[in-house]
Amino acid sequence: MRGGVFSLLCGALLLAQDVAAQQPVSVAGFKAPTWVKRSDGSSNYACKCYPGDYCWPNHGQFQKLNNTVGGNLQVNIPPGAPCYNTFKGPLGDVQTYNEAECQKVTSNWYDEQFQIELPTAGLWTYFTNDTCRPTTTPTDTCTLGYYPVLVIMAKTTAHIQAGINFAREKNLRLVIRNTGHDFLGRSVGWGSLVINTHGFQDIKFTDRWRGSCGYTGSAVTVGAGVQAFQVLEQANAMNPPKIMVTGECATVGVAGGLVQGGGHGPLTNFYGFLADTALEFKVITADGVLKTASSKTNPDLFWALRGGGPAAFGVIVEATYKTFDDKASAGVLLDIDTTHTTNATLFWEAVRIFHGYSTHFVDNGLYVYYELGTTGQNLHVHPFVGIGKTPRELQAVLQPMFDDLDGIGITYTTSSAGFATFYDLYNTMFETEAAGNSALTGGWSIGRQDVEENHPAIITAFQTVVGAGSFMVGHMWSAGHGLPEKEWAKSAVNPRFRHVVDKLITIVPVGGNAPLADKAAAQHKLTNVVDAALRNAAPNGCAYINEADPYEPNWQEAFWGDNYAALLKLRKKFDPDGVFYAVSTPGTENWEQIETGTRLCLKL
Repeated sequence: MRGGVFSLLCGALLLAQDVAAQQPVSVAGFKAPTWVKRSDGSSNYACKCYPGDYCWPNHGQFQKLNNTVGGNLQVNIPPGAPCYNTFKGPLGDVQTYNEAECQKVTSNWYDEQFQIELPTAGLWTYFTNDTCRPTTTPTDTCTLGYYPVLVIMAKTTAHIQAGINFAREKNLRLVIRNTGHDFLGRSVGWGSLVINTHGFQDIKFTDRWRGSCGYTGSAVTVGAGVQAFQVLEQANAMNPPKIMVTGECATVGVAGGLVQGGGHGPLTNFYGFLADTALEFKVITADGVLKTASSKTNPDLFWALRGGGPAAFGVIVEATYKTFDDKASAGVLLDIDTTHTTNATLFWEAVRIFHGYSTHFVDNGLYVYYELGTTGQNLHVHPFVGIGKTPRELQAVLQPMFDDLDGIGITYTTSSAGFATFYDLYNTMFETEAAGNSALTGGWSIGRQDVEENHPAIITAFQTVVGAGSFMVGHMWSAGHGLPEKEWAKSAVNPRFRHVVDKLITIVPVGGNAPLADKAAAQHKLTNVVDAALRNAAPNGCAYINEADPYEPNWQEAFWGDNYAALLKLRKKFDPDGVFYAVSTPGTENWEQIETGTRLCLKL
């Protein structure tokens, strides 16, 4: 049993509440009447309502919500619970052992799509606290950890509105979840109510967009739950085949956090971010009202939704994007690892040569996806992508790099292939990603000027990352290469991204259930060693909110640069009471997760 219907624990919702020990508190400027006063260290806080609090809704209130959402309110039970005799949840104990379900969960734990289809699973488990992973010992303890308490499996816009209104009125922590495909723990949250939007699966194509923006070309409208592989498959079946900007990973949703973070991918060289191709949104804001956002209707909200921060301005129910004719494409793979050399000096010289051509690659329209240090001395480029290029044309762009590699005497493994469309390349040359692992994730980007003026220091920073037991995933593209400069400011992404040539993800492995001291040490390593090395070597770079350290220093500047002041003003306009929350997004300066990262509170 992976999740329980609301009625399963309806009686347990009538929790004994330690009301006498609690003090209601009001917060100036916020409408919510049900804040809970807490202290943590020397600071006082006004917190949202959680199980056991005086303000936690009673059974009748939850039953009314369940009726309003068509019986789609569920008590959340962690995915690994079928492997345990008992799930000891905050709303009561449930007998959960089921051998067949346990085997199913265990065998599919690292499968992304399996995790995506679950009500509240986070694809990467660090922020769940890893308290209920699959086990072969059923007598072990399974608790909720930082998974949400309740989830609405929304089927209609009205269900989403009801969930937002309930969370706002009762001052509950609210989480919006489609695929759980995020690195920063935004899809989970201790004691929270989740609205799951994955059921919104409509896809509609048009040859001629008749909306705003002055655009009259082809477009696609997708529901909140649609994933990249779904829309790309249907687009490819058209005559002629179409394509749209999506992330590198095929399982990412395309109408929620991706576009609100910007949304980069293999087509970014040509069309910019996914946010740059957005034409219109249907969005429910914190007041529970469904709005249209476009260049003509609610243009300020439209701008903010295009890269201004995930889970910050509203719940996107539907999004419309430009589509483009697909093109014949070519790809090249490259590997250099310990089977080619055990000489560290030679290996890092090869990395220097490869990365030194980053500006050359993007100036020639290439997209490059690579991993560095996954097994220590390992450069894994899978693939170089030449959209609209033949294998011979792509090889000509890459030949200077290969000549330089040959010149230092290093061996390598490489292969190339041509495809009728980029979609065919996408399905063949990009590797499948896995879920279910635990790590802290950070990242930084490298500006063109950094490569041109400070490249030796960048390679030294790469050595620092790998030497710290971490590894990197690189994405070479230029969001300002094919998009006219007059279009750049129409989305809210950091202006510095228009001059980036390599966007990096950094990974520091650590268990979600590790001792607190180990977690603190891992966070210190990520912020002050790994990412600090990259920041210092690439001062003209910036950070990407969807793939970054959630505790990035000076995050307002790092994530949004000169756009932050305007985004903060819009956050106060559209969500003045903090109904939505995602760490380090506009307007969250005074919010903290206190008591070991559990309660979400305002610092008084």
